[in-house]
Amino acid sequence: MNGIMEKFRQFMLGRYGNDLLNTVLFIFGAVVSIICSLFRIPFGGLISLIPYGIAIYRMMSKNYTKRSEENRKFLEVSAPWRAFIMKKLQQFQDKEHRYYSCPKCHNTLRVPRYRGKIKISCPHCGKEFIRKT
Repeated sequence: MNGIMEKFRQFMLGRYGNDLLNTVLFIFGAVVSIICSLFRIPFGGLISLIPYGIAIYRMMSKNYTKRSEENRKFLEVSAPWRAFIMKKLQQFQDKEHRYYSCPKCHNTLRVPRYRGKIKISCPHCGKEFIRKT
């Protein structure tokens, strides 16, 4: 078993490997494959192979600078979405607080849970509103 792993390590030496863009491409390919099979789209399986092929090509590439530049651009473009997802995930995991949006300035406000109806005052704009926690 160690001999196989050593040969694979030698094969991958100098190649780009995996990054976030490749992971997204693999997930996108899986989603396309599932959708195509659910709706019985002809040649759907072939369509789903395109993102897989791009991801494998990027993994095996020896042009490290070009692949890292592609990943950097992807990270720049996807930064707002990733921040939104991380914020929602953090709020979902926080069991001690509720999160509300200020009706005036739309900033996110965090208040403690299980306090009944409370008056919330936005520290940014001063707007007061009542919500159930």
